[in-house]
Amino acid sequence: MPQSLRIGVNALYLIPGGVGGTEVYLRNLLAAFARNPRGNHYTVFINHETGPDLVPNHPAFQTVQTGVMAANRPRRIIYEQTRLVLDARTAKIDVMLNPGFTAPHFAHCPNVAIIHDLQHHHHPEFFKPNDLLAWRFLVWAAAKGSKQIVTVSEASREDINKVYGVPLSSIHTAEPGVEKEFFTLKHIGHEPLILCVSTLHPHKNIERLVDAFAAFRARRPEYRLVLAGMRGFHGDAVERRIRHHGLESSITLTGWIARPEIVDLYSRAQFAVFPSTFEGFGMPVAEAMAAGVPLITSDIRPIKDIAAGTALLFPPQDTAALTAAMEQFAKSPTIRAAHAAKARTRAALYTWDRAAGIILKALELAVRD
Repeated sequence: MPQSLRIGVNALYLIPGGVGGTEVYLRNLLAAFARNPRGNHYTVFINHETGPDLVPNHPAFQTVQTGVMAANRPRRIIYEQTRLVLDARTAKIDVMLNPGFTAPHFAHCPNVAIIHDLQHHHHPEFFKPNDLLAWRFLVWAAAKGSKQIVTVSEASREDINKVYGVPLSSIHTAEPGVEKEFFTLKHIGHEPLILCVSTLHPHKNIERLVDAFAAFRARRPEYRLVLAGMRGFHGDAVERRIRHHGLESSITLTGWIARPEIVDLYSRAQFAVFPSTFEGFGMPVAEAMAAGVPLITSDIRPIKDIAAGTALLFPPQDTAALTAAMEQFAKSPTIRAAHAAKARTRAALYTWDRAAGIILKALELAVRD
């Protein structure tokens, strides 16, 4: 194995503001690589939509602008499976890191794929028919065709092993980190504001949150709810539910917003809610914990593994239980403070430098194999 590697990063999937948590993961991962490049050289293959701020301004990094339109998914996949193979050979790449579920099957070098979760396998009802077929084939191909797999939780690691038969020894868990801004945040939380950071997709369970908030606000009309995140393809349904309850003036939908604005919302929120029914990891859970914001979240893996007793948990299909948890936090600053203190200590386990180290090990193993 060479002492240093020429690592390719397949960022063709990334549409700024359009892919949710996988964008946060990649941006922070690249920044962590730049802090400690370990003698490696990184060539990042980007698409037409990606801005110049994705790739760190560092001598170990090079950008290749492919010009492919990522918003046209079929064209992007065709480019990935054909032209990217040639691009990687021209750049003399030793190993290709693929952070967006898919990988160039015929690459001359070994692939390492990051598969965040298997939502398409467990919840096919949330996908359009053509999209589902593509997800099934492309993720299967990436899992079977990669020398090593990286995922974001032990629950997802076990899932990939069970569904695709990839040996556990070839699957590495690199949990997302939390940016330092969250840890240094002096949480105030005096505002009667409830924060939910989430994309508006069906499995995020936002309609149930709106129902629970409607019941909660009937007793506590001073509270507001902020839904912060990418609109997603379930946005219309969420807006209809808000109108159904007449909560247009009490619930704010921000859409995708920059990280500093997310940090500001955490500093203002009295507590946070993350009601998802399915996750590969659940970055907003770790963010709320790091920010010292009391958290209510679903009693599912991997979320309860992350929170580890630092959050109020509720069955994700139980609206009344969610309302009761909100009431419990609202009426007791003492309970909120106790949960927040434990959560911040727990969140310190999750760092981007740790994730980068695990992924670099996987890349080295892929070359060695």
